[in-house]
Amino acid sequence: MKNRSELREITMKVLYQAFLYEDTKLEYNLDELIKEQLEIENNFVKDLVSGVLKYLEDIKNMANKYLVNWTIDRFNFVDQAIICIGIYELIYTNTPNIVAINEAIELSKKYSDESMTKMINALLDNIFHSEDLKNE
Repeated sequence: MKNRSELREITMKVLYQAFLYEDTKLEYNLDELIKEQLEIENNFVKDLVSGVLKYLEDIKNMANKYLVNWTIDRFNFVDQAIICIGIYELIYTNTPNIVAINEAIELSKKYSDESMTKMINALLDNIFHSEDLKNE
C-alpha cells in the first residue's frame, strides 16, 4: 500500500500526462492514465486528479494572481502539476495547509531545480496567507 506522498507523486505523473495530451490535442482516457500508474484502484488519486482537472481554470487563475512576473503556463508540465495539486489541496480539500504546501515542496525538490522549488514555495505560501484562502 502506498502512502499519501507516493500517491501525490502518482497524481503528479497522471496530471503531467493529461496536460501533455491536452497541449498536443490528443485524446486520452483519464481512468486509463491512472491505471497505468497504479496496480490497484485508489480513490485518493482519482479524487485528486479529477478535482484538479475540474477546477483547473480557477487553480491557474489563482496561481497567476500570486505569481510575480510569471504565469503558470510558462512552467513545464511537471511544475504545473505540482502547483495545481498544491493549490487544489489548499483550497478545495481538508488537507491541512502545512501538509499541502510541504507535499508540493517535496515533489518539487525531487522533480525540479532549487529555484523552481523556491518559487513554488513562495507561491503556495502567498496563497496560504491570502484573503482568498481565508474566504474559502
